[in-house]
Amino acid sequence: MVNDMKILIYCQHVLGIGHLFRTLEIARSMEDHQVTLVLGGPPAALALPEHIRIVQLPGLRMDADFDEVLPVDRDRSLEEVKTERAAMLHSLAGDLRPDIIMIELFPFGRNGFSFELLPLLKDVRNGLLPPAKVVCSLRDILVEKKDQARFEQRVIDRLNAFFDLLLIHGDPEVIALDATFSRVNDIAVPMVYTGYICEKSAPREGALLKKQIRLLPGEKLIVVSAGGGNVGYHLLDTARRACDLLQFPVRMQIFTGPYLEPDHFGELKEKTAPGVRVERFTDRFPAWLAAADLSISMGGYNTSMSVLASGTPALIHPFGQNREQRMRTERLATMAAIRLLRETDLSPAVLAENISSMIGRQKTIPAIRLDGAAKTNRLLTGWLTSGTLA
Repeated sequence: MVNDMKILIYCQHVLGIGHLFRTLEIARSMEDHQVTLVLGGPPAALALPEHIRIVQLPGLRMDADFDEVLPVDRDRSLEEVKTERAAMLHSLAGDLRPDIIMIELFPFGRNGFSFELLPLLKDVRNGLLPPAKVVCSLRDILVEKKDQARFEQRVIDRLNAFFDLLLIHGDPEVIALDATFSRVNDIAVPMVYTGYICEKSAPREGALLKKQIRLLPGEKLIVVSAGGGNVGYHLLDTARRACDLLQFPVRMQIFTGPYLEPDHFGELKEKTAPGVRVERFTDRFPAWLAAADLSISMGGYNTSMSVLASGTPALIHPFGQNREQRMRTERLATMAAIRLLRETDLSPAVLAENISSMIGRQKTIPAIRLDGAAKTNRLLTGWLTSGTLA
């Protein structure tokens, strides 16, 4: 086995923290190697093992309409930040001499960051930077585009020209890439499904947490969450209000996400009844799900996979701006104890009815591949060792 590979991972999160946390889980699995994780979004407080080094580029974010890239530091000009980022990324690849450069989502997304990624990839190919295997790290579902044909042609051109491998962090038995990308047959580089990336709780951690919070006999634990918190306040507030209508003893734990507006966070804290607790974040989220009798959440990739790994019945409300979360939730609802919540379900009375009908469902972990981080590490290690993808 090749130990101590040098791996450079690039991740640019723009809405919420799902892309970042999925990439972190992959990086954590690479404990036998040296991982340099390049982050380009708003800075985030992260607890990391020793084998991971963070390089924070000057932050960029997208505007509310996802049309324009903006500096996180509003005192700096966009062109100044772009120039500095591109230089930092290029210099890092030259100094580090990584065996593998892994780029999250691009070229299937993050086209607004082509200004720094295309020069890097071109110089790796033309020999101006040290040689490295270049890998695309991609989630299961792509969002729809205004000009789908033009988008797909651009992806094919860039993927085939600059990449050596495409890793899809999903299970084709759930959703295959061709469900949202019609040009799969034109992809010339190897394409491998890793299974879903998922943070799981340790055995019996859920039972231990129940004891720690002193859950009473017969009391049901409901965990409500909204991912990063950029969206989802209406779901959190409705769940809080629905709790008052339930006809059985309940403990409700709400995790708002770090990016929920301070005013909304304050309102939730102020208006909650006894038995409802509101916090921004927990580093034990998988344990909370394992302990819960029911999960209520938005439909992001990370939350959905953690729900599946816990086996806990779930009510999931997909983010409505694009098809991604709805497609995943609809498919998972046919395979696990999951029910999709529509906008019309987001009244306290209707949500309380859904809670009452789901709370007694048995915990069952479906036959879905949830070992994507470990498999990604094994694949890349074996690829450099033998040149094969097994």
